Amino acid sequence: MKRRQPIGLLAVLVLTLALVSGCEGRDEESIPVLFNDSWYFIRQDSASIDHILPGNIPNHKWEEVSLPHTAFIEPLTVTGRQWTAICWYKKIYRADRRQRHKHTGLLFDGAMHDAIVYLNGAEITRHSGGYLPFYVDLSRDLQYGKENEILVRLDNRENSHIPPGKPLDQLDFLWYSGLYRNVSLYVTDKLHITATPESHALLGGGIITGSRDISREAATITVSVQVRNDDNIPRSFWLKNTLLDAAGLETASSRSGLTELEPGQSIRLMTKMIVMHPALWSPDKPFLYTLVTELLSEKGVTDRRETRTGIRTVRITPEQGLMINGEPVTPTGTNRHQEYPYIGYALSDNASYRDVFKIKEAGFNLVRSSYYPPSPAFLDACDEIGLMVIDPIPGWQFLGDTLFRQASLWNTRMMCRRDRNHPSVIMWESSLNETVMPPYLLKTLHETVKEELPYGNNYTCSWMDAASDVFIPARQHASAPDYWKGYTKNKPLFIAEYGDWEYYADDTCFSQAGGGDSVSALTSSRQPRGAGDRAMMQQARNFQESHNDNLYGPCFGDANWLMFDYNRGCAPDIETSGIMDIFRIPKFAYWFYRSQAEEGPLCFIAHHNLPTSGTTVTVYSNADTVRLFQNDTLIAVQAPDSDRNSVNLRHPPFTFTLPRYIPGTIRAMAFRNGAEIASHSVTTPGSPAALRLIADFSNKHLQADGTDAVFVYASLVDSAGNPVYDGSLPVQFSVRGDASLLGDNPVTAEAGIASILLRAGTHPGRVMIRASAEGLAEAEIMTETK
Repeated sequence: MKRRQPIGLLAVLVLTLALVSGCEGRDEESIPVLFNDSWYFIRQDSASIDHILPGNIPNHKWEEVSLPHTAFIEPLTVTGRQWTAICWYKKIYRADRRQRHKHTGLLFDGAMHDAIVYLNGAEITRHSGGYLPFYVDLSRDLQYGKENEILVRLDNRENSHIPPGKPLDQLDFLWYSGLYRNVSLYVTDKLHITATPESHALLGGGIITGSRDISREAATITVSVQVRNDDNIPRSFWLKNTLLDAAGLETASSRSGLTELEPGQSIRLMTKMIVMHPALWSPDKPFLYTLVTELLSEKGVTDRRETRTGIRTVRITPEQGLMINGEPVTPTGTNRHQEYPYIGYALSDNASYRDVFKIKEAGFNLVRSSYYPPSPAFLDACDEIGLMVIDPIPGWQFLGDTLFRQASLWNTRMMCRRDRNHPSVIMWESSLNETVMPPYLLKTLHETVKEELPYGNNYTCSWMDAASDVFIPARQHASAPDYWKGYTKNKPLFIAEYGDWEYYADDTCFSQAGGGDSVSALTSSRQPRGAGDRAMMQQARNFQESHNDNLYGPCFGDANWLMFDYNRGCAPDIETSGIMDIFRIPKFAYWFYRSQAEEGPLCFIAHHNLPTSGTTVTVYSNADTVRLFQNDTLIAVQAPDSDRNSVNLRHPPFTFTLPRYIPGTIRAMAFRNGAEIASHSVTTPGSPAALRLIADFSNKHLQADGTDAVFVYASLVDSAGNPVYDGSLPVQFSVRGDASLLGDNPVTAEAGIASILLRAGTHPGRVMIRASAEGLAEAEIMTETK
């Protein structure tokens, strides 16, 4: 490799002319492109699955699918075990003859969890690990000008060498199946910017952005780019970086000197740019820049990539807590599993965005991706919406052998490489969750983060108070074994709320009935929506108490345990500690957390006004005064609660006592500084008379890509349109247009709402959804896929 200085005015003029002609003649298709369509799939469930080869399977038995894809449609409640076995995916790819002189590769974002990739019948790579990407270079093995068969064999059976490693029947989540994240195709010049997982050198491949010396006046942007020459001759290039603001205007740029690479060589080049008056990223103002990176030669633009990034500083200290851009930020966080009912992890990019939208709308500014790294699309949405992220390696209460530990080390490296340019990621959980790890391993994983992220943004965190930058403990349960105690000597950034059962370290998991903890159903924080308003109110109170009892001060924040209910292997029921259920329908606790935010006036009555609801009425609001009426009679005008479970809350609830139960309407009016800002009413319902249909798009349209899915809810209402909160009738759904329904059908309504998944087809257009139930007026809505 040789690096040369710029070669004079004549060369610059030649380069300029070449750039004009080269850009005009360059393929306009972006790099990479999604490779999700027209795959074929078959699942092998027989006892001889290890001996079945795809060549023995007739073509007519393969099912055409789009990615992301799950290998098995699971029931709503996964009892016993999730599906585990071997499945195959294949795709026919015709490589143009001109590609013989290009680099061609595939990037797999997530394949669960032991993969073998074949090209035209020959094995070309293997990969273990289901949560992070791997790259396959096809260039040398493709048959150009012909059709090529790409085959992927996936084995998701239990494997103690592959994190999380723990047997499914002891695991507090499921890992599901299939090519459940995107696959992307790279067709580039032989001289190209590498994909992130393409290189196994330190820092991997691709582009790294960093920022330092940040102020409101200026910021220094560091850009590191790996370039590889797969040609059989030396190649020369200039590296150009251009930073664009949200309007597409150039704010800074740099260009390297002329660099020459020998055949088979790679180089990582670093440049710096000064951005004047930068717009800084923060949860409140998530400003994003686009970095355009180009390889230039005498022939024009050889390769080009776009990387979205943000400029911000993160500082965490024991005295001040979390600081973003020098300003204190109180982290209010939750945990989220990448799980939908029926399809498991196989969420579209839009579905991931919708989850982020809901989390932010609930009032949280931070999310931890429970037990494993999230999808790239989820992090993209966090960048856009302004949701900070704790990014963890895969694992939970299990420490395996040497191969397992090596895999955890590799997961740490790949997690850092994949997610390093996301401004939303503020901490890297480089430890196995709730696992007592030997000090050397915890130290090694911590140091690996520092090694992989040399340009900053490298705070590590752990539930163990050792060898990490930030200590994030759980509230310890009295029955926790002694070896779990003693990890609480330092002040944490925040503490995690676990309601009444918290953490356990004895490899047990408790069912909804109460399990080994013997927590009664009436006091548990694990409450399904169908348990009724008093049970949901108890869950909300438990979380309120934990939220209030933050002993470390307001700058250190607090974290709710769970955003959405989910399935797990260690119990025969759904984990129902979420503040929304698995269909993303809010419970009362959702409204408690939402009331803690200043944005958007809120008033919500956490009471169904049924004979079983009791006479205590709680209203969640961010107002300073609430008036409560019972059938137009003023019951009271009250300030927020001031009891011991409310004194530390930003917006305590308002608790009223009704003189007695009277069917009818309870109405709350919320005031701030004397002006009404919001209101809410709840009416005792009559018998179910009709259905009301809505679809949840959460700020993203339904995309006609064959995989995007939205929840559709059919609410039981009485003749006046009031929700029937205790309704449980079976509801039948049907659909017209290019879309399909996933889930039980008919489905029995839970707490008055029947839910199903609507999955888009591949042809844009109108879709009609109808819901019917015996004796009730039908409902129909129309949506449009795009």
